Amino acid sequence: MRLFPKEIDFFELFDKASRNLINASRSLLELLEKFTDIENRVESIHRLEKEGDLITHETIRRLNKTFLTPLDREDIHALACRLDDILDLIWAAADRINLFKIESQIDGAVELAKSLKEHTEVIHRAIQELKKKRYSMVQDLCIEINRLENEADRIFRDAIGRMFENEKDPINIIKWKEILEHLENATDRCEDVANILEGIVLKHA
Repeated sequence: MRLFPKEIDFFELFDKASRNLINASRSLLELLEKFTDIENRVESIHRLEKEGDLITHETIRRLNKTFLTPLDREDIHALACRLDDILDLIWAAADRINLFKIESQIDGAVELAKSLKEHTEVIHRAIQELKKKRYSMVQDLCIEINRLENEADRIFRDAIGRMFENEKDPINIIKWKEILEHLENATDRCEDVANILEGIVLKHA
C-alpha cells in the first residue's frame, strides 16, 4: 500500500484543455474566413466545446480526490474554469453565426478571430513553460498575452465604430455586435488566464 497517493498530473489536463482551445479558435477563424458550410463548421466547434467541458469536469473531479497538487488548489480550479470560459465564448460566437443565419462577413471579425487564435497559442506555450518551471518565460508570455489583449480591444472598438458608420441594417448591427462582443470577451478571459499564471509564478518563483 502507498503511504501517500500518487500525484495527479494536472499539467497533462491543462495541456489537453489548451490544445483543445487552440483547435476551437482555429476552427472559428476558418469559419469566419471561408463562410461556407457554416452548420457543419459550427457543429465541429460544438464538439470541441463539449470535449472541453469533459476535461474541465475531470480536472475538478481529480482536484476533489487528491491532497497532493503541484499548484495551489484554488489556482488549479481558477485556471481550469477560465480556460473553459474562453471555449464557451468561442462556441457562443460560432453558435450565434448559425442561429442568426448570418450570410455575409463584417469588417474586423476575422482580424479579431486571428487575435484570439494567437491568444490561445500563447496560453498553451505558457502552460508548457509553467510545467517546466521556466517562470521567467511564463512571465514573458503573460506580458505577450496582455499585449495581444490590448490589441484585440483596439480591433473590437474599430470594428464596432466602422459597423455603426457603414452598416445600414439595424438588425444586422444587433447580430454582429453580439458576435463581436463574444470574441472580445474571450480575449478578456485570456487575459484572466495570464493573471492567474502570473500569480502562480509569484508564489513559486
